[in-house]
Amino acid sequence: MANDIKLGLKENWKQFTLLVIINAFVGGMIGMERTLFPQYAEVVFGVASKTAILSFITAFGITKAFTNYYTGKLANRFGRRNLLLLGWLIAIPIPFMLIYAPNWGFVIFANVLLGASQGLTWSSTVVMKIDLVGEKNRGLAMGLNEFAGYFAVGVVAFFTGYIANTYAITPYPFYLGIFISILGFIISALWIRDTRDFVQKENATDKSEVLDHVFWDTTLRNKTLSSVTQAGLVNNLNDGMIWGLLPIVLFSLNFNSENIGIITAIYPTVWGIGQLFTGKMSDHYSKKAMLFWGMLLQGLAIILIPLSSDFYILATISAILGLGTALVYPTFLSTIAQATSPKQRAESIGTFRLWRDLGYAFGAILSGIIADVFGIQYAIYLIGALTIISSLVIKYRMPKEIS
Repeated sequence: MANDIKLGLKENWKQFTLLVIINAFVGGMIGMERTLFPQYAEVVFGVASKTAILSFITAFGITKAFTNYYTGKLANRFGRRNLLLLGWLIAIPIPFMLIYAPNWGFVIFANVLLGASQGLTWSSTVVMKIDLVGEKNRGLAMGLNEFAGYFAVGVVAFFTGYIANTYAITPYPFYLGIFISILGFIISALWIRDTRDFVQKENATDKSEVLDHVFWDTTLRNKTLSSVTQAGLVNNLNDGMIWGLLPIVLFSLNFNSENIGIITAIYPTVWGIGQLFTGKMSDHYSKKAMLFWGMLLQGLAIILIPLSSDFYILATISAILGLGTALVYPTFLSTIAQATSPKQRAESIGTFRLWRDLGYAFGAILSGIIADVFGIQYAIYLIGALTIISSLVIKYRMPKEIS
């Protein structure tokens, strides 16, 4: 079997395309909640929007983070496809739980399940795409993967918002989640094949250094891997802050809902579409340089947010933030893949994604506490400064030979 396997994007375009479609469905499950959740919490359960955002991001982020790690750790033992199917099985009841939730605690439990489902499904599709394409087009593969997922987040968020405005906040928008989860499971069960044989094929000729302890090397000891890991954590830390605080800042400046929607949408839109280009760039240009400039642009953009009240300046800042995130997001994963052996890749990516997605929880909690004690602008300055420091860690700790 292994002798018949060929690595490459062109050679495996059918499976790769199916996995891109699957990841769009995975992203759609997050989009189901992204627009509605604060309003859903307040109207249905009487929970204030700040509390809803904080509790959702924290519960979702922590669960997804740890599921990412165990998905990577168990991928070789149980198979990527089996973990993907398990993730979809966990996803199917979530929309029903949100429709029939008797209290807010039940909703938070549904989001714990959503985090577990996302960790299993998104991590599996990431690893499977890297397995298929081999060394040549990893950056492009990750760019397409992350674009599909985050573009779907935006599309489904738009449609659920439209459905909620046309009909009601519940149950109609969550019907979309029922459709996505069932169709995602069916496609995965019928047409997705496991990729462990591709790992064996690549491993036969790979000369990458074997890590002594994947978790600790990825977290702290290996200069390349740990530099990427800390940047991933800080990236999602600032994204958690932007998710929670940027709409509040814009509302305090008396922007109307339409303008708030435009400014907040520019950031993920540039981030999502930009990855179609930056993923391919990371295959040809210095990964270290892309990571440094991406984190630096994010930090500078964040610090500029409290310094302006002009719509067009804030829209430009949002675009710069999206560009910085687009530069680093697919490059994180392609760098991890390059710096680890094929047989340890899934666990190393899982460890990276553990710390990266814990950034959501850290960002929500840290920015919330600082905002309550000192004010929102100081929370934004702190997160911006941490992001700039992260870029300097990339510059001075990450080895130059990664390119």
